[in-house]
Amino acid sequence: MDARLQDYIEGSIDIDATAAAVWALIREPGWFINGGEIGKHEIEIHGAISVIRDAIYGHFEFETVTLEEPRYAVFRSLGGREWDDPIPNTLIEFWVETVNAGGVRLRMRESGYAGFEPAEHAHIISANTAGWKVEMEAAKRHLSRT
Repeated sequence: MDARLQDYIEGSIDIDATAAAVWALIREPGWFINGGEIGKHEIEIHGAISVIRDAIYGHFEFETVTLEEPRYAVFRSLGGREWDDPIPNTLIEFWVETVNAGGVRLRMRESGYAGFEPAEHAHIISANTAGWKVEMEAAKRHLSRT
């Protein structure tokens, strides 16, 4: 691991929804595999390991590390099998924080990037930073409709 490399990506978004509604979304492993529109996944649960099948993006595995309803969820990405997933074994954390009487802030942090080869590190950080912005906006749109 190169200590000089950025290890994590963080983001947040304010959502006009209840903490319970946001929790109902983020407690599902792999909810963020969607390309900008929240959809249903086929999920198989084997203890702490969940196998997620998305009709477009394929097959992924996550370990559920912590679920502290309704405020904190942690998953470990174990990678994708149907394509060359460049980010296995990152830790993905979500926090649901009340910001006012009618809304919450959803925060996320994905860590474990410092272990990547320096040659691919900048590309992975850039692509996943952009990806998380899309997924957080998708969560906001989805929850605004519920």
